[in-house]
Amino acid sequence: MRILITNDDGISAPGLAVAEAIAAEIAGSDADVWIVAPAFEQSGVGHCVSYIRPMRLEPLGPRRFAVEGSPADCVLAAVGEVLRDRPPDLVISGVNRGHNLAEDTLYSGTVGGAMEAALAGLRAVALSQYFGPPDREARDPFDAARGWGARICRRLIEAAAWAPTPYGVFYNLNFPALPAGEVRGARVTVQGQRLAPTFGVQPHVAPNGRQYLWLTHRHGNGETLPGSDSRECHDGFVTVTPLRADLTAHDLVAPLAAALER
Repeated sequence: MRILITNDDGISAPGLAVAEAIAAEIAGSDADVWIVAPAFEQSGVGHCVSYIRPMRLEPLGPRRFAVEGSPADCVLAAVGEVLRDRPPDLVISGVNRGHNLAEDTLYSGTVGGAMEAALAGLRAVALSQYFGPPDREARDPFDAARGWGARICRRLIEAAAWAPTPYGVFYNLNFPALPAGEVRGARVTVQGQRLAPTFGVQPHVAPNGRQYLWLTHRHGNGETLPGSDSRECHDGFVTVTPLRADLTAHDLVAPLAAALER
């Protein structure tokens, strides 16, 4: 089984090694695992692609490449160059250090990598490990992802829908901030929405007097609706959310057409 791994934390991030272990467990003795990941951290780039500049592709070892670009760039580089002889059977994007829940999904480079793979007609999953007080100082903060990642991905491969066109489905998995043995189970969820805006700004004046702004992330996952990815992962469940790249508000198409025709 050929598996491609990318991420948005960069090729030296610890979560990439967790993804490699998950891939090896999924494929077993038939594992053919390839790494094509960003040379530097690309958190928050979403589905960005390097359309107006070239991206450097650097071999780092057998089946391991760094790309000076986004996670979506990495998937394009893998499909178009590194693995052009035979595409992967599965694309794993992650394991991200930090959750990608609710509105985070729109900003996430981890999700962007999986989305690009789905647009190419490939089976893809985005994996993210929630970091919170219970596991921030843990010996292995990725323990939930290690313990649950392979079993859920195997089940998705066996039983989930993988519509190739249009806008193929991909799956966003988030692991709670708990040791694997304390995880309460897995739940299929919808994308949540927090009550307050996701980001704020923190002003900072540099020594030269110039003003800068740091983005601050507001959480509020426990205040979101039951059944949403943000609430269920906050409450200790692995969440599995089916996603598509289609941004059309389908429920408004017919009413809008009727309104414009009047």
